Amino acid sequence: MHDLGGAEGFGPVDPTDDGAPFHADWQARVHALQSALLRNGVFGLDEFRDAIERLEPSRYLQLSYYERWLAAIEDLLARKGVLDPSRLEGGDG
Repeated sequence: MHDLGGAEGFGPVDPTDDGAPFHADWQARVHALQSALLRNGVFGLDEFRDAIERLEPSRYLQLSYYERWLAAIEDLLARKGVLDPSRLEGGDG
């Protein structure tokens, strides 16, 4: 699912770079959160990447880049008992 090189049907690739690292404030916050959690040893980079790759394929394709990051962070924090999943928006409970 995560190696889509050469796959068709996903539309054209836009190679332009507007130079902006983030296109919304929430993206910068997700990046900062991920960096802080990594620096504090809450999870490792390999765990983070694995959490992204464990997303269901249909969900993976529906989410944007930083939405995938947020989903991975939420999953890791729940798995490690740091975050109660029912406290998340849309969570059960």
